[in-house]
Amino acid sequence: MRPALLDPLFSPLNTLPGIGPKIGELYARLLGRESIEDCRVVDLVFHAPHSLIDRRQQPGIANAPQGVVVTITGRVDRHQPPPPGKQNLPYRIFLHDDTGELALTFFRVKGNWLEKSLPVDETVIVSGKVDWFNGRPSMVHPDYMVKASEADNLPLVEPVYGLTAGLSARILRKSIEAAVARVPDMPEWIDGALADKQGFQSAADSFRALHEPRDATDIDPQAPARRRLAYDEFLAGQLSLALVRQRLRKVTGTPVHATGKLSGPVTAALPFSLTTSQSTAIDDILKDMAGNDRMLRLLQGDVGSGKTMVALMAMLAAVESGGQAVLMAPTEILARQHFATLSKMAAPAGITMDVLTGRTKGKERDAILERIASGETRIVVGTHALFQDTVNYDRLTLAVVDEQHRFGVHQRLRLTAKGISPHMLVMTATPIPRTLVLAAFGDMDVSKLTEKPAGRKPIQTVTIPTERTDEIVDRLAAALKEGKKAYWICPLVEESEAIDVMSADERYQGLSKRFGRDVGLVHGRMNGAEKDTVMLAFKNGEIRLLVATTVVEVGVDVPDATIMVIEHAERFGLAQLHQLRGRVGRGDEASTCILLYKSPLGETGRARLSILRDSEDGFLIAEEDLKLRGEGELLGTRQSGTPGFRIASLEAHGDLLEIARKDAAYLIERDPDLTSPRGEALRTLLYLHRRDEAIRFLRAG
Repeated sequence: MRPALLDPLFSPLNTLPGIGPKIGELYARLLGRESIEDCRVVDLVFHAPHSLIDRRQQPGIANAPQGVVVTITGRVDRHQPPPPGKQNLPYRIFLHDDTGELALTFFRVKGNWLEKSLPVDETVIVSGKVDWFNGRPSMVHPDYMVKASEADNLPLVEPVYGLTAGLSARILRKSIEAAVARVPDMPEWIDGALADKQGFQSAADSFRALHEPRDATDIDPQAPARRRLAYDEFLAGQLSLALVRQRLRKVTGTPVHATGKLSGPVTAALPFSLTTSQSTAIDDILKDMAGNDRMLRLLQGDVGSGKTMVALMAMLAAVESGGQAVLMAPTEILARQHFATLSKMAAPAGITMDVLTGRTKGKERDAILERIASGETRIVVGTHALFQDTVNYDRLTLAVVDEQHRFGVHQRLRLTAKGISPHMLVMTATPIPRTLVLAAFGDMDVSKLTEKPAGRKPIQTVTIPTERTDEIVDRLAAALKEGKKAYWICPLVEESEAIDVMSADERYQGLSKRFGRDVGLVHGRMNGAEKDTVMLAFKNGEIRLLVATTVVEVGVDVPDATIMVIEHAERFGLAQLHQLRGRVGRGDEASTCILLYKSPLGETGRARLSILRDSEDGFLIAEEDLKLRGEGELLGTRQSGTPGFRIASLEAHGDLLEIARKDAAYLIERDPDLTSPRGEALRTLLYLHRRDEAIRFLRAG
């Protein structure tokens, strides 16, 4: 169904000249594909340059500045090859112009290609960086060498692209030129008034301008060509989300009318009062669920803000209305932890609750499935096992999904495709920058919990160089003797020759010698049962010091743990550091987070640790993380079904995302099936940006 005009761009990449099997493997690696068979010409069109080399500076040999790229025109005087048997010595060629003499220096020269390329008495043009030594200029391995008669073959302004080992810049540039030549003129999907206001060219002209910069301003994120293509990328994403939302909303929801029969006793038994933002979120959710349309809401809450309580109130409302509710967590340990917490909180309501995970087997599983199917079980907590074909519900009314960033838009589509149409509440403890919320979760309404429950004390955060690790261990010994619990986080599981950092395994061995059986180890390579056993021992106080990787980042709840040591903190992202810090400070005791860093710190590392030391506001930290790292790394988005943009940047182009979101909503409202002439153009946009899944939703009605 893809428009025929896009066929040249979706041809296999190896249909471009010069891309054989060996080069093809390098391109697959560069483009993040499994093999060259998965690569298309369009992938290179979207491979944007990150800088440029300007070869227009032609000062003459004597005036060439140190370490700057220049272009020199001169006559070749003589060749000075290394003596026979000493091929490790350099091969030099001397040329001159009106101002002086320049030595071209080459290493490991084979054959006679230099004699052919730069024959004596030939006038040639060379380009590269000039180095001065003892008053003599030299150019080592010039980037370009052409005869004066072939001056047109020397690019005076050259875009610079990201590369992979083994792939030369020149080969990549030729391939990209061939790919861009296949970009067709496409029907215009942008409103004319917006194009005029923003100074946008056509999409095809913008791709050509992107890859043919004339000066540094053309590489800038605010260059008109980049802004046009960034808008297109945002619009394709927002249209996809709008189509998903439209499809999800087409399935009529089950109106839920809360009576307070169950939530009343639960609320009355709470030892604390709900925060203002919790109450507001609950009101928003109950209002959504009372309507005929399905609720699709994202609940953002910082660490310890009380999301589980909000989810329970929503689930109790579903049960009060005669329905069932499920809460799906990303891991076994988190699912069982949620079950324990919810069971205790919901006890005054006297309802039947079960937990179902991939490890629930045999007769126990059969009994749970029977209770779910009959409606005896009103609330089920579990992992992805909750939506397997063998699980049948009596009247599923609400699905709550925890840690939304691990459950992206594609999973939301699949859930709907299964024919399950409950109201959906998705939660994340990872505060997400506003622009990333729009980009990844634009099909959802959003509630935010901005307060912590009463009684939670601030976490004291300190930064200490790794040279003082022994001092930290001594202080830890005193704390453990007082009965306190502590985490010690390391970035790697095992020792690595490539990275000079302390691994969890090494640190565990060292601390075990000091503290014996008081120390436990947990990491991602352990199976679920092993991790659960260690975590349970830590929770119960059988071990008091837990050495771990970031496997404990999300959801582990040990309220009496009060010390968090993060080793090589400079290697973690801000949001991740904030999540790890949130594992302490969950009880009523004062807590400490110690950020151990390896000196000297770079500018970004220093800024990251400073922000964390000075703030506990997860939403502020998330915005700063976006500025420091870019959206591609936040939340692991490139692996999770949320967008990692190829040309657009949330930081640089956030204003365009706002425009694209409004435009997408307007366009879908006016033309929900994209059948108008502009709608057909928008289908071309969706195919160009590989949003085929959204098109399939359109075709499915």
